[in-house]
Amino acid sequence: MPVQRLELRDLEFVGSDLDRPECVMATRSGDLFVPDKRGGISIVRADGRTERVLAKGAPEGFLPNGIALLPDRSVLIANLGPTGGVYHMTPDGTLRPKLLEIDGKQLEPTNFVGIDRQSRIWITVSTKLIPREQSMRKGYGDGYIILIDEKGPRVVAENIGFTNEAIVDPTGQWLYVAETIARRTSRFPIRQDGSLGPKEVFAEYGQVCTFPDGFAFDSEGAVWIVSVVSNRVIRAMPDGTQHILIEDADPKTLQEIEEAFQNDRYTRTHLDSGGKRPLANLSGIAFGGPDLKTVYLGSLFGTRLATFRSPVAGAEPVHWNF
Repeated sequence: MPVQRLELRDLEFVGSDLDRPECVMATRSGDLFVPDKRGGISIVRADGRTERVLAKGAPEGFLPNGIALLPDRSVLIANLGPTGGVYHMTPDGTLRPKLLEIDGKQLEPTNFVGIDRQSRIWITVSTKLIPREQSMRKGYGDGYIILIDEKGPRVVAENIGFTNEAIVDPTGQWLYVAETIARRTSRFPIRQDGSLGPKEVFAEYGQVCTFPDGFAFDSEGAVWIVSVVSNRVIRAMPDGTQHILIEDADPKTLQEIEEAFQNDRYTRTHLDSGGKRPLANLSGIAFGGPDLKTVYLGSLFGTRLATFRSPVAGAEPVHWNF
């Protein structure tokens, strides 16, 4: 089904006093879960109230980024702060380490954590370089993916162009991965033992300043990705066609940033430029609402979630009934 392009005036906003709601977990109950820069999560309740749960005893510099909602409504939190790692936080804020090292080495700042329908945990590290900005250059890729299952934690993919979200698709057969600096969405077949087969490219984004971050699947097999910097929402179909549904950017500024990227002058300042726009540097997307046709957009600098109605329903996420 075609989806029409939207203008900023078509969007509404929900939630209040959010702080860096980088990704969004939507549930059948109507509650929305987002990370909170202050050191925990915020919950936008179905009735519009916003509640905050801060972690107790968090490590110095703790910066929640990707989160995964569990059946008891506790959460796994990827720590983008300097000490990295993944933590488990109960609904009362009790925080405990889940994974702090791999192969005897401390995890670098950790981008994302997600679960699948087999209760496996997928974790991404965007780069081994610290500070991370050193890796934000064309052609560079040292990101990796960790799987935790009944065998324990292990690295299952490497050399990725700034690993961002990694989500198992609705069929359970593929792990899709946003490669932000490589500007593509890739996917890996998942073998019976949890290992990954050869990577293949699902979509490459040739538009000026499309840097894919968060993404979600719809019921027709398309992937909806959001782009930092350009504040775009793009629907990528399995046949390769792509449609820009939303864009919030100044064309001249985007061209300047694109030239910087192509000439190895791309910096954190360029990445953060999208935060000056109303959509505040889009970084996350989720389908919700009773019919899974309400789209919610997370961002790096927002204090609310942008939302709009889609004619196409989203695919039911693994945490939908939690």
